[in-house]
Amino acid sequence: MLNIVFMGTPDFAKDSLQALVDAGHNILAVVTNPDKPKGRGMQMLASPVKEYALEKEYCIYQPEKVRNNEEFLQEIKKLKPDIICVVAYGKILPQELLNIPKLGCINVHGSLLPKYRGAAPIQWAVLNGDKQTGVTTMYMDAGMDTGDIILKEEVTIGENETTGELWERLSKIGGKLLVETLELVEQEKAPRQKQGEDFTMAPMLNKQMAQINWEEQSALEIKNLVRGLNPIMGAYSFLEGKKLKLWKVENLEIEEFLNIYEEMKEYSYKLLEITQGTILLADDKKGLYIKAKDGILKVLELQAENARKMNTADFLRGNKIQAGSILTND
Repeated sequence: MLNIVFMGTPDFAKDSLQALVDAGHNILAVVTNPDKPKGRGMQMLASPVKEYALEKEYCIYQPEKVRNNEEFLQEIKKLKPDIICVVAYGKILPQELLNIPKLGCINVHGSLLPKYRGAAPIQWAVLNGDKQTGVTTMYMDAGMDTGDIILKEEVTIGENETTGELWERLSKIGGKLLVETLELVEQEKAPRQKQGEDFTMAPMLNKQMAQINWEEQSALEIKNLVRGLNPIMGAYSFLEGKKLKLWKVENLEIEEFLNIYEEMKEYSYKLLEITQGTILLADDKKGLYIKAKDGILKVLELQAENARKMNTADFLRGNKIQAGSILTND
């Protein structure tokens, strides 16, 4: 078994740490980001990795920065790790740290590299409507996710799968793949595959992208936006000046919608002329349907301003929405 320093922050990383523990590896120390204020009360909260490390009574480091932090680097050198495992830690590591372990530094990344290097690979796979993604383990170098590939495991993304659901699946796969990778490293059988220059990036998400653009985005693009931002921030629009978040939707062709609600067929000639974002039907039994650029969106889960998330039937029983109302940008 290997002597490991583990570096990671969110629940995605915690699953990898737990997999290492279950496999019998010796965790010398855990490095995670400093506690951050969260919620309305702005209470200081530990990362999922720190919470798990506290349960196991591991030595924990939470440096504000790693680069040019000589005190922290000396502490890691004193531990004399065989290997450093890095999973969603959140900082680019300096070469001086990468040089410390005799077997190198191994990273678990939530994409099939070289596709989606960067901070948000899982989110962008869903936002872009990809059919496949996966997990990659690699030897780390000083670049951002540019190191030599060791192992990959591919998965199919469900048509309606959200970022949160895919995140949970890949986090378990990541832990398993990391354990398999370390077995190969320990046996000196780990492959090394150069990535090459044919890569794409997955930059951090921003709040501005969460606003739905009814005029420009297709029904499928809006659906992918909704599931890609679930549960991170939620895609939103405005109804009568108040923010309305959409958490789960289905996209339908106009013909599909008309086949379900035949009473609407007499208005079919008008559907193409109706303004995008117009609510076509709002009924707690029949559902909530919105006109999109090239189709119809059925809303399955939503959230009014300063309210909790609800399924559509429950929402419409307590909130009156008029057919013909239009969702807008402000």
